[in-house]
Order: sequence, then C-alpha cells, then structure tokens
Amino acid sequence: MRVLLVGAGGVGTAVTRIAARRPFFDLMVVADYDPARAEATVAAVGDPRFRADRVDAGDEAAVAALLARHGCDVLFNATDPRFVMPLFRAARTAGASYLDMAMSLSRPHPERPYEECGVKLGDEQFALAAEWEKAGALALVGMGVEPGLSDVFARYAADELFDEIEEIGIRDGADLTVDGYDFAPSFSIWTTIEECLNPPVVYEKERGWFTTAPFSEPEVFDFPDGIGPVECVNVEHEEVLLVPRWVDARRVTFKYGLGREFIETLKTLHLLGLDSTAPVTVSGTDGPVAVSPRDVVAASLPDPATLGERMRGKTCAGTWVRGMKDGEPREVYLYHVVDNEWSMAEYGCQAVVWQTALNPVVALELLATGGWSGSGVLGPEAFPARPFLDLLTEYGSPWGLREQ
Repeated sequence: MRVLLVGAGGVGTAVTRIAARRPFFDLMVVADYDPARAEATVAAVGDPRFRADRVDAGDEAAVAALLARHGCDVLFNATDPRFVMPLFRAARTAGASYLDMAMSLSRPHPERPYEECGVKLGDEQFALAAEWEKAGALALVGMGVEPGLSDVFARYAADELFDEIEEIGIRDGADLTVDGYDFAPSFSIWTTIEECLNPPVVYEKERGWFTTAPFSEPEVFDFPDGIGPVECVNVEHEEVLLVPRWVDARRVTFKYGLGREFIETLKTLHLLGLDSTAPVTVSGTDGPVAVSPRDVVAASLPDPATLGERMRGKTCAGTWVRGMKDGEPREVYLYHVVDNEWSMAEYGCQAVVWQTALNPVVALELLATGGWSGSGVLGPEAFPARPFLDLLTEYGSPWGLREQ
C-alpha cells in the first residue's frame, strides 16, 4: 500500500507516529501546504517509508498529479472538512481509494433550520456513490474516532449484542484541562464551531432525519474510567447520517460533553458573528484586508497539537445502545478511553488527536491486508466490526463494554 497523507497538523502527525510501528504499507507521502511542517513530521519518525511533499489541498489537479507522481493507491485526508470535496474528487480522478475522518459540509435549511435538514453532512459525497461503485473504487468516509470507531461500535452492537435496537446514541465526554488557559479547545476550533453551532441532526425511523436547535436535549451521562458525569447536548455529527444507512435502529443521536462554560463561549462567538466563514474587510498596515472571522478566532487560540504537555485527564468516545436481546431489555455503552499522560509518554501526541488518528490507521491496515474490502462510498458500519476491534486491541489500545 502506498498512501498520500494530506495534512501534517496534529492528527496527521499522530497518524505517522502510529503507522510507523506497523508493517502494512510501503510508502506514506506526507503533504501539506506548509512544506516545513510536512518535513518536520517526516523527520520526527525517522522511517525511510515516509516522504514529505507540498500540496494545496484545494487544488484538485495538483493533488491528483501528486498521487500519480508517487504511485499512491490511497488518499488519506487529514485536513479540515473544507477540503473534503476537492480531495475526494482528486482521488477519483487519480483512480485512488479515499479515506477521511469528517465528511462534506452541511448547509442549514434556508427557512426551517431547526426543524428540517438542508444539505446534510456527506450528501455531496453520497451523491457520487454510484460513480465510485461503478469504478470498483472505495471511498471510506467518516473513519476517525467520532465518526469512525463509534460507528464500528454501532455495527458490533447490531451484529453481536442485540436482536432489536431501540436507540443508538453516540456519547463523547472528557475531564481534560489545559494548564494556563481558560479556553483552549483540544481539537480544531474551526471544526468545533462548525459542529456545535450548526443545527444538530436526529434520526427517527418513522420520521427520517430532522434537526433541532443547537445544544438541545441536555442530559448528564456518566463516563467510565473515572471521568464521571458530564452534561451532554445534541451536536451535528456524521454518525447520525451514517449509522441508519447500514444499522437498523429506531432512533440515532449524537451528544457531546461540552460543559456549560464551553457552550456559553460558543454562543458568544455566534452572537458576535465570529463563527462566520464569510470574509469581512478590516484595516491592515498595507490597506484593507478580507478575512474570515472564524479564521481570526482559530488564529487567536493555541494550536491543539501543541497543548499536550499542558493537558491533564482523559477523553472518552463511545456508543450507548439500548434494545432487546433474547426477549429481555438490554442497555450497553461501548467505549474507548485515552489518558493524555499515556499518549504523550508513548507517542508524544495529546490524547484527542491521537485517539482520532489511531482508528483510520487501523482501517488502512485492514484494507491493506484484505480484512475489509468494498466499493462505493461507505461508512465504517458497512464493514464487519470484529476484525477492526481485534486489531485495535492489537495496537495496544483496548476498548471497553459496560452494561448499563
């Protein structure tokens, strides 16, 4: 397997450090808009299978040419969701497989944003599914931790734990703190704003997909391994759009443990228009400059990849499922916990980016060895769960199951 990894940020860097310990690939080209960042990422692993290059993720022709030049058969997208579609199309043009951790962006319904879906997450990709399937090519979408491992858990629950599923609810929580910062998100603030301020999507079998107001339906969920109770709220996320395509469940939700202070900060950004991606004109030393308010917010905050030494605590990603098994009610929580102290000591990566990077590497290995195969635009739940979960444990990061 020859891989083009686009994006040498926190997650991309973690991908290289995880993959370097595995033998399943022959080459991984790390490409970034900033060549120095790609070169530093490659130098840090000290493995001849890695090479650095430069590419603009928004330039489809350049990406397709880079795939061809290095003979890569897989494009691994480790950039933010703005670049999903150009990279997705470039992979198809070059005849390469494609993998991402977040799907094409949504657009709210123009008149009823908190009741009806507009353009949903992933709609642009699924619109091209027939083209991928006809070519016998695979686009594995939403294969991070959430979405990704959470979807694998949903498939595992359907195949091995339940006869009927009433509800699948992704529940994400942490007790992470960052020394010296009152507000320092552990993941890309650009993506966090996109997820948290868009209308959340809920799925119900009788109704289909519909939306609610941001931060709706708050609940307190008790997370394992000492994290404890965290208030969780509805957030727009890919699992709600992916799981019902392959898993039979009456209801699917995603709730994020943000915390009251984090929610209020996001609401303030929205109130001030600082969540907008539309450029505004501001005065600069050389005259007027057009700049996106959201990009200004991102530039004003610390890079999440640099926070590992200051972070304390654990992060938990998981899937809560309730339904029936052998005529009896059952309720479980399948989960994966990463301790920041461990991930920093073992890989030099903070817990959230490391946990996100781990799962697509596991998926790549399954594709390389034939444990997973398919064609079309497919989510993680389209594949058997057991091979993935067994390999995840082999990577030294076991998952857990708690009866509720």
